[in-house]
Amino acid sequence: MKSRSPSPQSSAPQAGAWGQIQAGVPLDWCPTAGFDAIRLRARFNRLVREFFHTRNVLEVETPVLSLAGNTEPNIASFSLEFSGRTNGAPRTRWLRTSPEFALKRLLAAGVGDCYELGRVFRDGEAGGRHNPEFSMLEWYRIGWDHLRLLEETVALVRAALALVGRDGGLRITTFRDLYWQALQLDPLTADSQVLRNALGDVDIDPTGLTRDDWLDLLMTHRLQPTFDRDSLLAVHDWPASQAALARIRNDDPPVAERFELYLGPLELANGYHELCDPGEQRARFERDAAVRAQRGLPRVPMDTALLAAMAHGLPACAGVAVGVDRLLMAMLGTSRIAELLAFEFAKA
Repeated sequence: MKSRSPSPQSSAPQAGAWGQIQAGVPLDWCPTAGFDAIRLRARFNRLVREFFHTRNVLEVETPVLSLAGNTEPNIASFSLEFSGRTNGAPRTRWLRTSPEFALKRLLAAGVGDCYELGRVFRDGEAGGRHNPEFSMLEWYRIGWDHLRLLEETVALVRAALALVGRDGGLRITTFRDLYWQALQLDPLTADSQVLRNALGDVDIDPTGLTRDDWLDLLMTHRLQPTFDRDSLLAVHDWPASQAALARIRNDDPPVAERFELYLGPLELANGYHELCDPGEQRARFERDAAVRAQRGLPRVPMDTALLAAMAHGLPACAGVAVGVDRLLMAMLGTSRIAELLAFEFAKA
């Protein structure tokens, strides 16, 4: 196959040169990313497919539009109105924030280990590190727990880093130990005031903030900035109140069987030992709806198809989502997501 890439002698602009290629006059039609970044994304996509092919994990595609949205109160979904025939179904459809629910329906149907690499959408997220549409890699392993899946996630990230000649050490710790060692507090038992005091001189309006909000603020403002930029950090066994769709293990106190993986201060991956109980899943959806109502947020329909699939029988499994753009940012050492996107939101 002939290459479509410019030859080495090409005068086409590279990263950092767009908008300055015609007598200093910005060209608004130009791509945001340089050719090197565009090629790196293609190399990463190929690596992903080879990585999972050798491990017998099936690539699938699932719908971008859904009858249901994401009920999570801290995530905003895009919606649109379908103008065609619906046979009585709602016209409002939701752009996916993750392929998770559809992938779990495939698991319940018996497809086996599977992954999807594709675009997802989140409203209200645009800036240095965010774009309303971005790429997500998500996969599921039947019969695995979150710790085994963590090992595979690290292997994939290290393979990706090798594309740019990088590697990094790995530190694995529990959520509890991370906070204790850095802040000398127990994040599973400390009250909101203790957590608020640990922020020190970080000035945050406390109105309406919950205990989990203070934990999140400590992570983003006190802990993540201190993470070694050249090392991977895996944090597992999170507070039960932050379980999302993970199982809760009956420790003292209980913990969610969940992990997050960081490269330096950038969060790359979020994985769960997946909840399989449809009754508990419905209860969590309903709790999300109550929080949304309390905050005055739009109502989002829960995914009843997922609940039906879980009732049929979601196999015991672990799943993880990797933010592809975040990983590419880390690989190239940039803090601007625009440098990895052919056309960022402002130019889309």
